[in-house]
Amino acid sequence: MRNILFDGYEGPRLPRQVQLKRVRNVIDRELTPLQRETVLAYYFQGQNICRIAEERGVNKSTVCRTLHRAECRIRRCLRY
Repeated sequence: MRNILFDGYEGPRLPRQVQLKRVRNVIDRELTPLQRETVLAYYFQGQNICRIAEERGVNKSTVCRTLHRAECRIRRCLRY
């Protein structure tokens, strides 16, 4: 099965530190406060979706949707 997120780019890659800095800049500048909080809690603090939903008093699907939209926005911003 082919990875549909891979667009076939096989050129030179940026160093890992540069990639991380770009991702952090996108998180800080391009995401809404709720998206930023969700991404940081899930990926950097290691919380699971159920716990995030419980802390906010929302449904798990709301957290999943917020996380998905944030991930899409990060990918879109990093393309350029």
